[in-house]
Amino acid sequence: MSKPVALTIATSDSGGGAGIQADIKAMEANGVFAASVLAAVTAQNTETVAEAHELPSSLVSTQIDVVAEDLDVQAVKTGMLFTADIIETVAERIEAHDLQPLVVDPVMISKSGFKLLKDDAIAPMLEVLMPRAAVVTPNAHEAAHLTSIEIETVEDLRRAGEALYEKGPEAVLVKGGHLSDEDEAVDVLVDSTGVQKFTAPRIDTKHTHGTGCTYASAIAAHLAKGYELHQAVGRAKRYITGAIRHALPLGKGRGPTNHFFHLDGEAAVQAVQVDSAQG
Repeated sequence: MSKPVALTIATSDSGGGAGIQADIKAMEANGVFAASVLAAVTAQNTETVAEAHELPSSLVSTQIDVVAEDLDVQAVKTGMLFTADIIETVAERIEAHDLQPLVVDPVMISKSGFKLLKDDAIAPMLEVLMPRAAVVTPNAHEAAHLTSIEIETVEDLRRAGEALYEKGPEAVLVKGGHLSDEDEAVDVLVDSTGVQKFTAPRIDTKHTHGTGCTYASAIAAHLAKGYELHQAVGRAKRYITGAIRHALPLGKGRGPTNHFFHLDGEAAVQAVQVDSAQG
């Protein structure tokens, strides 16, 4: 039996809850084969990111080349790329191999405050990589930083999404999970058809490590399976909500989401019931 292939180009998390480890888990949990290209390495856990080092851009380039030359990649997702040189290299190789659709998760800063994107890499992220994207998936903090729009409400999410949409991607999904005063977790998708909101009940938990990586990777997985963007986002939204609802209280800080919650007893039954009800 064959599976669609999705490729993640991202950075490792030694704690296993975010980064390329989360990407692989989320892609596989959503029914695709996950290939991976490592851009950098971090030393991190549920409490902090202690250190980060990029790989040589030539090695990043070669990783992309050998994957693309051998596997039929049907969607690609980028995560933490860290440096301007790596961003430019990734964009060039994506173009060379016509890897699409592309999901760009503009990872910029960890929950503990560690910079995951160098200052001089912001411009190439906006100008070189994002215009190639089928969808860009910033959280509220990242969208605010990239647009200089203060985000406090769902309407602000829309404004930031429209500002980023003008940079050239086919769509922008601004995630509103950080808006703690909202009763629901609201994400706003901006594309050529207009604006659409995706909502889910807000879950009261601190265990949200890796949610952005997981969400974007689930979107990429469903795009690889042939779903159009709105369907892919809707299915990924249901998946990440379940992964957060059944999050794992591991470590001393913010535990990871449960990527394979749908295989865990009662959680699996609930997941099937929700997916059947929502289509």
